[in-house]
Amino acid sequence: MPDSSLPAAIERELESHEAFEPTDEAYELTTTVFDATVTATDAEGPRDGHISVTVSLPTLGAAVVGDAVADIIERDWFETLERRLADVFTVAHTDTHDEPAVDRTADQVLVVLEYTAWDAREGVEDAKALVEFVEGTFAEGIVPGYEYVGPAATLLENAQSRGQEAADGERGGMPL
Repeated sequence: MPDSSLPAAIERELESHEAFEPTDEAYELTTTVFDATVTATDAEGPRDGHISVTVSLPTLGAAVVGDAVADIIERDWFETLERRLADVFTVAHTDTHDEPAVDRTADQVLVVLEYTAWDAREGVEDAKALVEFVEGTFAEGIVPGYEYVGPAATLLENAQSRGQEAADGERGGMPL
């Protein structure tokens, strides 16, 4: 069970949501290949809480097998990721949020998204949507020509599997 200092309404929504599992200090989103956690604190006034979503992504260089990624490619990849993540809150119900914090170390990109939830259910759904946006943005930025490991490889494998299922007629899309 996470730290019991979570606002009660948000904790109830996280507990009942099938995509989140409790950890010692937060709730983890289980539907992503990345480490993604959600915490919350009380908010002022008639709001259900202030929510913080943290997503840990590998840098491009950390996601590539053996090949050294040129500095300019790594830098441009990160700058593009930052620009795309500036739009992350377009998928959320909340309009009371901080600017996304995107920080990079040699092997990791840490994305922190903080917002105020007027409604706990919407706030928790926003958390899931925000992480999915981050995951999709990372996937869009995968650079062809490299062999990938870890979460990046899993994203590519999942996309290939879905593409093959669609080609085999197992999963239908829109008719042509």
